[in-house]
Amino acid sequence: MTVIKSHAYFTPEEYLEIERVSPIKHEYLQGQLIAMAGASKAHVIIAGNLSALLVNHLRDTGCIAYATDMKVRLPDLNLFYYADLAVTCDDRDRTSDEDFILHPKLIIEVLSDSTEAFDRGDKFSNYKSIPELEEYVLVHQKQVLVERFQRKSDNLWMPQIYRAGETVEFASIGFACAIADLYENLEQLSK
Repeated sequence: MTVIKSHAYFTPEEYLEIERVSPIKHEYLQGQLIAMAGASKAHVIIAGNLSALLVNHLRDTGCIAYATDMKVRLPDLNLFYYADLAVTCDDRDRTSDEDFILHPKLIIEVLSDSTEAFDRGDKFSNYKSIPELEEYVLVHQKQVLVERFQRKSDNLWMPQIYRAGETVEFASIGFACAIADLYENLEQLSK
């Protein structure tokens, strides 16, 4: 991640304006713009598989799955993040014409070497501030492995790990599929 240093502080409004015309995506961390690196082929395939599965699953449910280019805004923390996938069932997100959502119930990140520590640490910690968020999912791209964190009472997040041969479940949206479906077209991982 690279911080743009030509400007000391960007307002959220300036950030959104920059993102509308920028050929490079940036996350927004309390006034600073952080350039995002490009994704690997495996990352793109996994995110595409997830998007196809979730879009089909969510038809006629009132929920929408957003892939890669939708920002999640955390106004209390003065942050905008790009999630690899986010699902919202909130009418305020569905009817808004903003370039971001505020009320996701499921967020999925496909891990990469450069983002794994951040996705597991500060990003997850910050996402926990979203009251509607019920599940946070980390999908590995170098091995068949999915980690799901589900919010329980008292803001306790319970982990569940899925491995090759198992069925992945996202309880927040009533979704289940073979873990192999997430890794379809990644032959090197199925060997």
